Amino acid sequence: MNFTAADADRLDWKKGDGLVPAIVQDQDTGSVLMLAYMNREALLETLIRGRVVFFSRSRGALWEKGETSGNALKLVDIQADCDADTLLVTALPVGPACHRNTPTCFGEGALRPEDAVRFLGKLETVIAQRIADKPEDSYTAKLFARGTKRMAQKVGEEGVEVALAAMAGDNAELTSESADLLYHLTLLLKARGLSLGDVAAELAARHRSG
Repeated sequence: MNFTAADADRLDWKKGDGLVPAIVQDQDTGSVLMLAYMNREALLETLIRGRVVFFSRSRGALWEKGETSGNALKLVDIQADCDADTLLVTALPVGPACHRNTPTCFGEGALRPEDAVRFLGKLETVIAQRIADKPEDSYTAKLFARGTKRMAQKVGEEGVEVALAAMAGDNAELTSESADLLYHLTLLLKARGLSLGDVAAELAARHRSG
């Protein structure tokens, strides 16, 4: 994260009578989680704690998101807009962001297709964590331990399942089998020191070359 206490001094605190709106975005999905306000102290506390702290206009005091509910926001990054009077806070939510127990304060938080694609980055993170921690009940850890050959076989098996679902004309099954294939492919790439980003880069290079 590049945002520092010095950057806080460059914000336009006067425009909002000492407050700036802070838009919170989910690091993994790109979804907008909530909008609240920060004063300078709340912003500095956010930087110090590594968890998002706001200023409550109704109570006239600081409040750390999740301090009573446990649904905290782990800070990832902060950016100021071009007028230096609004903040975009990127965070990792621990539980629902809204007090109504929904993922976001803007409805149920169903992911748009373009946002859902960003979940693939989280999938890679989860896979890496399973491999590192080796939980006894983890399918990921067990399959990874069996080696590249077995993972490659699973990718082949799932590819066949995708083809069969497509031939059968069952879209729900096709979606489900494609998810299985993508998961196993992600795991295989990880085993070879690669990522979905490497695959996306190859696709982008092909696009640029016509």
